[in-house]
This record gives sequence, C-alpha cells and structure tokens, in this order.
Amino acid sequence: MQGDVISGVMLPLILAFIMFSLGLGLTPADFRRILAQPRALLVGVLCHFVLLPLVCYLMLTTLGITGVFAVGFMILAACPTGSTSNLLTYLARGDVALALSFTAVASVMTIFTLPFVVTWALGHFLGAARAVNVPVGLMMGQVALVLGVPVSLGMWARHRWPARAQRFEPTATRVATVLFVLIVLLAVVKNWALLRDNFASLAPFALALNITMLCLGLGVARAVRLSRRQSVTLGIETAVQNAALALVIASSVLKDDAMAIPGALYGVLMYAGGLVFALAMRRFANTQPHAA
Repeated sequence: MQGDVISGVMLPLILAFIMFSLGLGLTPADFRRILAQPRALLVGVLCHFVLLPLVCYLMLTTLGITGVFAVGFMILAACPTGSTSNLLTYLARGDVALALSFTAVASVMTIFTLPFVVTWALGHFLGAARAVNVPVGLMMGQVALVLGVPVSLGMWARHRWPARAQRFEPTATRVATVLFVLIVLLAVVKNWALLRDNFASLAPFALALNITMLCLGLGVARAVRLSRRQSVTLGIETAVQNAALALVIASSVLKDDAMAIPGALYGVLMYAGGLVFALAMRRFANTQPHAA
C-alpha cells in the first residue's frame, strides 16, 4: 500500500511541482526566441531526440544489457531535458536563454515522442505482448498531464502575478531540487535489493552514457559552427535528462519499479558528469574571453 502511494500519488505530484517551478521561469518570449535561432533548435532536436535514444540503444546492445533495465534506460533517453540543465548552463557560461527555450520546447515535444519510444523499447526488450498492453494515447495524456499542465500553470502565474512569481521562483527551484532528491532516494530505498545487486553494471553504463552525450552534443554543435556558448548549452541539454519523469513513467504508468532504477541512477550520476563538464567549459571560457 505504501508503495502504491509513493508511485501513484507522491511521484506525479512532485514531478508536477518541479515542472511548475520551470514554468515560473518561462515566458512566451522564450518560445519565440528559439525560433529566431532555428539552427540551434534543429541541432538540439537532432542530438536530444535522435542521437540520444540511438546511442543509448547501441550502448545497451554492445554491452549486453537487456530486459527491464534496458527499457528503463530507453525510457530515460526518451525523456526531455531536465530543468537543472539551466543551472549547469549558467555555471558553464553557456546560453541560458537557449537552455530555457529548448527545455520548454523539449517538454512539449516529449508528449508525442516518448510514448512511441517506450512502446518500441517494451516490444524490443520484453516482447510484443508487453508493448501491446501500453496504450500510446493514454500515455500521451499522462505525459501531457504531468509536463504540459504544470508548466502552463507556472507560466500563467508568472503572467498574472509577475513580481510575486519572480520572487518565488528561486525558492520554488530550491524546493524542486530537494523534492527531486527525495524521489530519487525513495526509488533507491524501495528497490534497494535490485540496485545493490546490479549497481556494478548499471552505474558505469549510466555515467558512460552521460559523458558520451555531453561530448557528442558539444561536438555536433561545434561541427555545424554554432557559437561556443550555444554548443556548450546543447551539450548539457543533450545529456541532462528529466529523471523525475523517467521514475514516474516506470513506477506510476508502467507499474514496474525495476524500470525506475536506471532513472534513479542516472538522476544522481548526471550531476557528477554535468558539473565537471560545466566547470571545465567555464574554465575554458575564462582562458578565451573573446570566444563566441
């Protein structure tokens, strides 16, 4: 019963607040701004929605990770970028406006893309019968409910009470961070035996995936001659995932706690890789003050 309360009530509510706090930092101008730099948007979409799931699948296949853990990593790869990517972008002296804009756009796109990736992963790694049992339309509605509605409410609150919303936003962000840590800890405690038995194989994979995508996002952006600030931002946006959503999809939608373990692990380890990356990029920017 306690597990049902955590999976069915606490996780969705915490995710909703996290997304509400993201909405408090957004305005319609953020969506319009990204249209003014369509090349950065297209590269971000390519890296996040195509390369990330593809690289994740290739790494899973190469290393022989299968079953529910493989599905868990594919769920994670199909999630939008995490809101904390904005903080890492700031630390890295990247393009914070691009980070905010892409995070918002990615959250909307995920409503349509995530159900199809998850359904494919279930069929591929667990058999067609498991995939058929997941109605794509229902999952789209659930993802829209926990992503789109809270973000929209946050944006509406900022529009309706701009001064109050801007004062409350830093507090909301801190509370959201604490709540995210809480749901990761809940997932770890709830699945401690599985995590303990599989940590040695899953943790290195999660860290390797994170580092690979940080470098790949940065490299692709630089290859198409985006600015240093935009490239750093897209590296972070490609690798920092909304692990909270991965936990909700695994535990609350698919009702399989084992699938939540990859999301919980990645949710912790991505900050280690992301912070090192951000500080390295910040130091590089300090040595090249006139870099684009």
